[in-house]
Amino acid sequence: MCVFASEPADGARQGVKQIKQSSISARFVFIAPPSTGELERRLRGRGTEAEASVQKRLAQAEKELEYSRTPGVHDVIIVNDDLDKAYQELEEFVYQPTSKESK
Repeated sequence: MCVFASEPADGARQGVKQIKQSSISARFVFIAPPSTGELERRLRGRGTEAEASVQKRLAQAEKELEYSRTPGVHDVIIVNDDLDKAYQELEEFVYQPTSKESK
């Protein structure tokens, strides 16, 4: 399993593109916040980020969300509006056989 953090976005996007162009059999998951407003609420609620950091992360998130909507980039997008539900969706996706495995 390979996980790309969303920072820096350009690096994560380039990593996805490189893997897709390689012979590596990979599946791509994007974990999305319910909304940018909710993401901002969560970031501010932690109380661990300076204002500049919050603004930087929100701008980064906008880029990532925009990229995630590109057709074919991700195999599944999971909205993290409920942790247990999001985890269950991720677990089901990870453990489902791929088309190559079911042949």
